[in-house]
Amino acid sequence: MTLDGRRPRTDVVVVGAGPNGLAAALVLAGAGLQVEVYEAGATVGGGARTRELTLPGYRHDVCSAVHPMALASPFFRAFDLAAHGVRLLRPEVSYAHPLDGGRAGVAWHDLTRTVEGLGRDGPAWRALFGPLTRHWSDLADLVMSDLRSPPAHPGTAGRLALRLIRRLAARGPLDFTDDLAPALLTGVNAHAIAPARGIAATGVGVVLATLAHAVGWPVPEGGSQRIVDALAAELRRRGGRIITDTPIDDLAQLPPARAVLLDVAPAGLLRLAGPRLPSRYAHSLRAYRQGGAACKVDFALAGPVPWQAPACARAGTLHLAGTRAEVVAAEAAVAAGRHAERPFVLAAQPGVVDRSRAPSGRQVLWTYAHVPNGSHRDVREQIKDQVERFAPGFRDLILAEHVITADRWESYNRNYVGGDISGGATTAWQLLARPVPRWDPYRTPLPGVYLCSASTPPGQAVHGMCGVHAARRALRDRFGIRVDPLALVAGGPTPHTEVARRETP
Repeated sequence: MTLDGRRPRTDVVVVGAGPNGLAAALVLAGAGLQVEVYEAGATVGGGARTRELTLPGYRHDVCSAVHPMALASPFFRAFDLAAHGVRLLRPEVSYAHPLDGGRAGVAWHDLTRTVEGLGRDGPAWRALFGPLTRHWSDLADLVMSDLRSPPAHPGTAGRLALRLIRRLAARGPLDFTDDLAPALLTGVNAHAIAPARGIAATGVGVVLATLAHAVGWPVPEGGSQRIVDALAAELRRRGGRIITDTPIDDLAQLPPARAVLLDVAPAGLLRLAGPRLPSRYAHSLRAYRQGGAACKVDFALAGPVPWQAPACARAGTLHLAGTRAEVVAAEAAVAAGRHAERPFVLAAQPGVVDRSRAPSGRQVLWTYAHVPNGSHRDVREQIKDQVERFAPGFRDLILAEHVITADRWESYNRNYVGGDISGGATTAWQLLARPVPRWDPYRTPLPGVYLCSASTPPGQAVHGMCGVHAARRALRDRFGIRVDPLALVAGGPTPHTEVARRETP
């Protein structure tokens, strides 16, 4: 029976049709269960939508744009995006970090080429990333686990820990002596929107930089929407239903179901469950720390960005902030609740590999600057300044622009509290104890209700694994099904069994 004693109308209800919600729904539908997904927006997508934000024919990714996790995630390896019609296009330069004077640190997909471009710091870069790149799939399995199970590959876990310790200690053969390599690594650390020298940000940076060499940083042909559209199409093929334009503000709005999975932030769970939650658990949810935020600007351009450093024109992603010291200072300002005078700007130019994003000869440029949580400030001019700094003449190419300030993100996606696109502050503690310090972060105190958003392990990015981990628990707890959830993703739907149909007290 369900929470309120009503006979279930369906087996499972999922709230939120982002990548994690859809991943959970696919696992559960693969077990032969009846699944309904409720989405507040007009389309599926969550953090992976694509729209014409500026001019007709210019396709902009609203939030996430570049997807190394779509190649590395155990969920997407099982789902096989290519088999579902999604082409992931890999720029030969995964990311670049320009410096003043027309120079740039360049992370080629090819590790050897990256090492050669870093001069005397090349051997240290190889020592840091060579072993991790060789064992990238083990590393991906480790960092995208539920962080509660013993690592399947302890050797990789040890290598990652050693490299983090040595980078943080800044001693030994991994030291860098020039300015390109430190900037190149610190820039990728800044994806965490956290102090760039902290252990959590360093962990994020080491993983992302490893994937840059191992699998690349691809963009989906046609936009990020293609990924979630493929997930939604497969869910419907398996008999699942998706109901859009339906905001859920209280669990009582949902139809009776034996399990409810919520792709929502902790604040969303408080809104949905209200007084049903035990006071101690509710207090922990209220204490959950939101992270820094983003002010995003999309540009429609008359042509390619005129980068001073030639390799930047071949990069799918760029970090625009200058030296390592400038990155550290900019991220420290945001962590302290201040706007940086020269903010860290993340930029993506999908047109280097995907001509479908803009009319012939034109380009789109995706950018965001890190700002304090809840900021209402429009920092487009600072973003333009940072691009112009490394690409003189950029401003002359702008045909149109579209801005989302941090305080407006929640109207797009209620999980982005205060403009926090990461699902919570990226700290060492909160990577493990998200959203609350419990051994099982997916189960809530309400029977049959589970969290599956980026506010649960393993956290941010389009990988679907938060949904997979929550779905595995729901299968076991509510339906008595103990199977590898990834096998259900790869194997397709199975008939309803007596186990799956059994009523759970």
